[in-house]
Amino acid sequence: MKPLLLLHGAMGSATQFQPLMHALSDSFVFHAFNFPGHGGVPVGENKFSIEGFAHALLRYMDENNLHQADIFGYSMGGYVATWLAAHHPDRVGKLATLATKFHWDAATAAKEIGMLNPERIQEKLPAFAHTLAGRHAPGDWKKLLGQTAELLQSLGNDRAMKPEDFQSITHKMLIMLGDRDRMVTREETMATYDLLRQGSLCILPDTAHPLEQADISLLAIMLRHHFNG
Repeated sequence: MKPLLLLHGAMGSATQFQPLMHALSDSFVFHAFNFPGHGGVPVGENKFSIEGFAHALLRYMDENNLHQADIFGYSMGGYVATWLAAHHPDRVGKLATLATKFHWDAATAAKEIGMLNPERIQEKLPAFAHTLAGRHAPGDWKKLLGQTAELLQSLGNDRAMKPEDFQSITHKMLIMLGDRDRMVTREETMATYDLLRQGSLCILPDTAHPLEQADISLLAIMLRHHFNG
């Protein structure tokens, strides 16, 4: 079976892919990767940035004898996968993304950063705060929130992916977006799709941004068709 790399979103971890891996267990050998600072993995000497995450992923691939692999990235994971395809094209086979925000500017970053207040999360969303604490233990989820805010600020000031980077990608790439996603717009998704040489676009019905709310059966069908079709 083919290897498939799974890349989680900001403030996420590889454990979120368990239902998807179960649904696709007959089709792939999975490598669910935790970005530095996530899922209990220390940041260490890695840069907490899109480029830093991509380089950490390359080291993981080298350590696991993966010269090239297909990649599915959710949200921020899709952005990292796309960066890797643009800058290290020989390491990537096919690509698929879900709920990835491709357009960043100062206003967009400020809006997203405003939702990363740990005190507000603890007060208004205590169950989510508890989930974050467990997901990233023994790391400090509050520190991770601050690091993520700094990453988004840097993206707002200088996007890691420019239009010419998307245009340079020659891989077959499936971009998926939920029709009820309130974080990622159809306009930015379509604009990115139009830049790709071998892009495909899919709007998933009744689907919001959180991965946990996705229809795993439908997502599995789309990924199996894209990567093995």
